[in-house]
Amino acid sequence: MKRPLLALLTGVFLAAPALADQALAEKKRCTVCHTVSQKILGPAYKDVAARYAGQNASTELANKIIHGGGGVWGVVPMPANPKISRSDAETLARWILSLK
Repeated sequence: MKRPLLALLTGVFLAAPALADQALAEKKRCTVCHTVSQKILGPAYKDVAARYAGQNASTELANKIIHGGGGVWGVVPMPANPKISRSDAETLARWILSLK
């Protein structure tokens, strides 16, 4: 009885940061242009994670979140988001890069 409960609780606690960071993306309105697995206006988060796999790109991605950019994913530029704090941008970047 203890093992199934432990497995269940472990899964809940491991999923909590992912859900919290999805909530942060929604709160910061990132989901207007992005989803986890499907391109809308901007690339899917999983596509971003795949492109930067094996690189230490969290700072670069956090900078793109704050300052915007263009030319990497097509003709639609990413708008700047100067109201997002550095801490939130880094949290979002780490979360995006963790997706598979």
